[in-house]
Amino acid sequence: MNRLYLVAGVLFVFGLFVMIKLVNIQLVDGAYYREKAEQRLFKNFVIPANRGNLYDSNMNLLATSVPKYDVRFDAVTVKNEVFQENIAPLSEALSKEFGKSTAYYNKLLRKARDTKNRYVLIRGNMGYSQYMRLKNFPLFRLGANKGGFIVEQKTVREHPLGKIAERTVGYERQGVKGYYTRVGLEGAYGPYLSGKAGKRLKQKIAKEQWKPVTDDNEVEPKDGFDVISTIDVNMQDIVHHELLAQLKKYKAEHGTVVLMETKTGKIKAISNLGRNSVGRYYEKLNYAVGEIHEPGSTFKLMAMVAALEDKVIDSSSVVDTENGRVKFYDRTVYDSHWGGYGKISAAKAFELSSNTAFAKMIYKGYGHDPKKFLKRLYNMGLNKKLNLSIRGEGKPKFPYPGDEDWYGTTLPWMAFGYGVSLTPLQTLTFYNAIANDGEMVKPRFIKEIRAWDKVEQSFDKEVLNPAVCSKETAKIVQEMMANTVRRGTAKNIYNENFSMAGKTGTCQVEYWVEPGRYISSFAGYFPVDNPQYSCIVVIHKPKKELGYYGNIVAAPVFKKVAEKIFNDTPLVDEVSAQVTAHSVIKKSYARYNELSKTHVAILPDVIGMPAMDAIALLENMGLQVKVNGKGKVIKQSLKAGVKIEKHQKISLELS
Repeated sequence: MNRLYLVAGVLFVFGLFVMIKLVNIQLVDGAYYREKAEQRLFKNFVIPANRGNLYDSNMNLLATSVPKYDVRFDAVTVKNEVFQENIAPLSEALSKEFGKSTAYYNKLLRKARDTKNRYVLIRGNMGYSQYMRLKNFPLFRLGANKGGFIVEQKTVREHPLGKIAERTVGYERQGVKGYYTRVGLEGAYGPYLSGKAGKRLKQKIAKEQWKPVTDDNEVEPKDGFDVISTIDVNMQDIVHHELLAQLKKYKAEHGTVVLMETKTGKIKAISNLGRNSVGRYYEKLNYAVGEIHEPGSTFKLMAMVAALEDKVIDSSSVVDTENGRVKFYDRTVYDSHWGGYGKISAAKAFELSSNTAFAKMIYKGYGHDPKKFLKRLYNMGLNKKLNLSIRGEGKPKFPYPGDEDWYGTTLPWMAFGYGVSLTPLQTLTFYNAIANDGEMVKPRFIKEIRAWDKVEQSFDKEVLNPAVCSKETAKIVQEMMANTVRRGTAKNIYNENFSMAGKTGTCQVEYWVEPGRYISSFAGYFPVDNPQYSCIVVIHKPKKELGYYGNIVAAPVFKKVAEKIFNDTPLVDEVSAQVTAHSVIKKSYARYNELSKTHVAILPDVIGMPAMDAIALLENMGLQVKVNGKGKVIKQSLKAGVKIEKHQKISLELS
């Protein structure tokens, strides 16, 4: 009995403990456990906000957020009589919308009902209008609880231009660990574009399956701002396709073209194309912003400006290129022209891109004090980043006396662009400064930030250096660059109809690994008298057998871009030609009017008249006119002054 009493006592104490614990859970810890239970059954999901749109300078879309919808069906929550009543019309409506048979959807819905599937997919990745139609289908129109209608919204970023400027447009992505990868304009202006996320309450209905509790959000997402870029899609299209054609023609590894508005620094177009393993080109990396490399002869502009500013030479200084081979210590500088150019001026050395002349000029001027040369380059801002809004800008590299990589040959080799490294955009910024008479402006990609039609923030011209050199020096090298196109290394792109100025560059790359690989480049601006745009073209590792010099590979791209933009964009220097043409037309019309009044039965002299006017005049007088050639009349078959007979024939020769 004692043992029985002991067991009964233990059970009583245990029961008492359980009762106390239950009371404690209900009255003391109840709220905590209910909250934990609800957390397991209910959860707030983040609804990403619609990112703002990214536009070009003319309000053409570069990137936009498009809502997409997944519609699912909860087959359990619907009452049986409601399900049976609506399954046939719902299946028929789905069949008409998506093209599959009515029987297919009838079977799908019944199977979901039989297997108690609370999350069967009806259709995914739908647009808004299609989602709204489904929302009003039989059964679905009853909503989430009575009709089992589940809708999940997601946002997809679309690029209307496709692959064009893809790297410049960029993206912003969040990784698994929460870290962001930000590329291009999307990454740089993510805080403006991203907006604020919303929240939506969902209920757990199965393992890893959550169903929205209601059709409304707990917190509505707030859309991001719109960003208006400086890019012009028409210019971007020109730049992209001209670069692509040249890369294909010369089977190059990769290349870039940047087009900048001279006065403001606005980037109007930027294309970066690299070749993949199967030989196709796409926007692989932002080479213009991030890739540093030896510029080769395009750096001769910087060397020339430095030497002129320090007055170690002037444009008429004569230098002997010897036989096109000049030795410095144990290394030899070569000119591309075998035998050299003889004794030439500094200006001519620039036009002909003589390596020997530049090496001798810079070594003679700065050999006793190389730091003076570097100091001048630094004063021009060449050793600094541009601090662009787009991430990943490469850092300029300049060896300095006393560094490990400074040798006796470093200074003369720097004179023609070896041993230093710049990005294409950094090089272009300096060329643009020379076009601006010395004012260096910061390249910019953004015009303004908007919320609907309201401007929230504007981005104006930013001057990096008010004077990289004197205006006198700028004028001197401007003339050198113009002559480079007129009669120098880039004479193959000269066009008498409009003016261009620039400098070619051909830089041997990876010469310590494999000979015969080059970077071809051309940097300049147009038109010469009133520069509107500056542009740089850099093409890496064209196939040597097809061509590799800067004037052959890179310069033609510059010319084609300039021609197409020149033709599409009226420039100031066209005005006089238009006025002249207008004057000629007025004179021609006056002569035509006078002849039509005075010559009624007497054949007039139409030599020198435009064909259109001559034909109109003669046919109105009853003559049958036969024309050979195009242009103005140089000969007429009947002499002027003879009496005209009706339906008489006359022949006109044109040229």
